Amino acid sequence: MRARQTRLTPFRAGLVAIVIIVIASYFSFAKNIPFSGPFQLKAVFANGQNVGLRSPVRIAGVEVGKVTKVEPASGDSSATEVTMELQDKALPIHKDARLKIRPRTFLEGNYFVAISPGQPQSDKVGDGDTIPMSQTDSPVLLQDVLDELNTGTRENLQKLLEGYGGALAGKPAPGEDQDQDSAVRGETAGQALNQTLLYSPAALRGTAIVSEALLGTERHDLSRLIRSGQHVSRALDSREEQLKDLITNLDITTGALASRQGDLRETIRLLPGVLEAARPALANLNRAFPPTRAFAREILPGVRETGPTINAAFPWIGQTRKLVSPQELQGLAQDLRRATPSLNRVTNATLKLLPQVDLADRCALGVVLPTGEKVIPDPPFTSGIPNYREFWQSLVGLAGEGAGFDGNGYFTRVFSGGGNIPVHSTPLPGTLEQFSNAVLQPQGSRPAKPSRRPPFNGSFRCYRNTPPDLSARTGPGP
Repeated sequence: MRARQTRLTPFRAGLVAIVIIVIASYFSFAKNIPFSGPFQLKAVFANGQNVGLRSPVRIAGVEVGKVTKVEPASGDSSATEVTMELQDKALPIHKDARLKIRPRTFLEGNYFVAISPGQPQSDKVGDGDTIPMSQTDSPVLLQDVLDELNTGTRENLQKLLEGYGGALAGKPAPGEDQDQDSAVRGETAGQALNQTLLYSPAALRGTAIVSEALLGTERHDLSRLIRSGQHVSRALDSREEQLKDLITNLDITTGALASRQGDLRETIRLLPGVLEAARPALANLNRAFPPTRAFAREILPGVRETGPTINAAFPWIGQTRKLVSPQELQGLAQDLRRATPSLNRVTNATLKLLPQVDLADRCALGVVLPTGEKVIPDPPFTSGIPNYREFWQSLVGLAGEGAGFDGNGYFTRVFSGGGNIPVHSTPLPGTLEQFSNAVLQPQGSRPAKPSRRPPFNGSFRCYRNTPPDLSARTGPGP
């Protein structure tokens, strides 16, 4: 099939071109899409001559719209009606909202309209509604202030301005500015102020950074700061007497600082170097904030438990106080204080005694006990047991011999033999010669009596002696 071709007639082409031109012209001048215009709000001010077209409209310092029309209000009054276009983020606006005309910063110039949206429980205003003059505030102009001044005050103000002008334009007297920086020495105050403009870009850049930081890291940080400042101001207002004392103390402090103005001037001169050195430290401190915040979050449970922990510690503290009372540990400490000197003397004496005890122990371990473990060879009467056990057995035999059956107690019975061989002993000191009769002729005495008494050496250590020889030798008879 052959496709049918439709040709655009000159009339249709002209009609389409006219429509396109009309639409383009409308958007070029209107800059708004039909039936979707921005939200409009009107307000009546007692004096709105400081607000012009395109002046910003702000809520809590954030720009949310602009002024589109400024015209006299209806009626014979000198009031001004201001029409504003608001963005969606400015909504909702409530019927109890308040509007104020406020000056912008000295760098921005001109004025802006500040809106306080009102309470959430109030009704909302509609598109094109008007805020009455009872809910608006106009700025106080300089001429309004001057109109309130009397003639004398105006003359004083003129003198003040003349004096200020002379201070800015007057040359310093010789030697008057010797304490000033060499870069501005000999110049007028105006010239010195002009030189500060060389450093203004860097200073203003830092100010901009600080201003941006004041906005906070999250939404409504600045509004929360302002709200907190309101609470602080209210608290300060309730402490009027304390504020008076604060001002008095501030006056004293300021006077003290004024008396040390030379030191302050030197401090200010050195301050730039200090700030340059402090910048890396502040950067490191800024990097330390995230771990610090994390640590603060982790420590919160422990902080919450601190109160219950302290409460639980009170009984223990009460018991500890009783323990350290004069009746308990304090009394014990007093007794120990009296006993400590004696204990010190005992300790000193023990230090002298222990070496002697050590020597005695070494003598007992090296000489006495090995001697007691030996068997005395005495054939044919050798018992075969260590002599210390033989000693105890002899005591048992002696106890058996000395047993008595009357009130005289123990005694040893010795009976002489009935032989015909007389035996006598060598008289001992303080005794008589002893006699006996033996059945057989004695062969000698065992052990043999030594020919002389063994020598005694008190300087020789006992533990260095060798154990004695206990062999029983037979000596000559009587």
